[in-house]
Amino acid sequence: MQRIQSRIASRLPGLPGQLRRAAQWVVDNPRDVALLSMREQARRAGVQPASMTRLAQALGYEGFDELRAQHADILRDMGEGLSGQAQRRLKLDASTAAGTADAMIAHTAAQISGLANGDLLAALEGAAHQLSKSTRIFCLGQRSSHGVAWHFYYALSLVSDRARLLDMTGGTGFDPLLRAGGNDALFVCCVKPYTRAVVDATEQARARGLRIIAVTDSPFSLLVGAGDIALIVPTTSASFLHAMTPAFVLADILAALVARADDPATLAHLDGLDRHLATLNTFFHDPT
Repeated sequence: MQRIQSRIASRLPGLPGQLRRAAQWVVDNPRDVALLSMREQARRAGVQPASMTRLAQALGYEGFDELRAQHADILRDMGEGLSGQAQRRLKLDASTAAGTADAMIAHTAAQISGLANGDLLAALEGAAHQLSKSTRIFCLGQRSSHGVAWHFYYALSLVSDRARLLDMTGGTGFDPLLRAGGNDALFVCCVKPYTRAVVDATEQARARGLRIIAVTDSPFSLLVGAGDIALIVPTTSASFLHAMTPAFVLADILAALVARADDPATLAHLDGLDRHLATLNTFFHDPT
């Protein structure tokens, strides 16, 4: 689905009005694309049936039937609750636990390998440049995305005092945004189903002029607005849970890029941190 949406996003600016409306309907209603007739989809989108065909051809398909068939193949895992997905997968999976683990590892490896594409690498470079010149970097993520945001915050905190974690301790998690401005940035992670509080906080940050760096699952994500930098990751999994490993990988890479681009005091900051942790006797040390 990510590949289809990325294809639509790349061609959207050049599409005329009717095709743009049809494209937006396809993105917003992926299950209906797989299930409904082209004529019914055109009616619901408010366009002529021929527009659906022209849209498919503009996206590189021979016709709309091919686009619909691809949706049918992809969307078998979408639109179900976690319990429904779990029950269906358990019925289909007759392999051993080791075999299932092997398949999941292979699936994750393929996802990570797929991150090395030109568009995403360019977006990472742009995000690192933006974050390196920001006065403060606010980090936000909840539910399955919280770990990604926290990990990115922690990595940056090792080399800089600019990172701020927007957590919900005491119910004051988003208050620091009141003092944020155009010299600051927001690193935010959120995937479907999008968490309302995260989307709302991102909109507030954008309204205050913060540059948004969004790790999310689609260029049409509710987190992504005009001018934002979107880092698109796959979230499909061989299990019924979100696959967040690709998002963690991007957080690792981006933190490393920002640290490398940070001010010349980075090494001094790390040296001070080492001495501080040693004073606290934080880690075990091998006497050998």
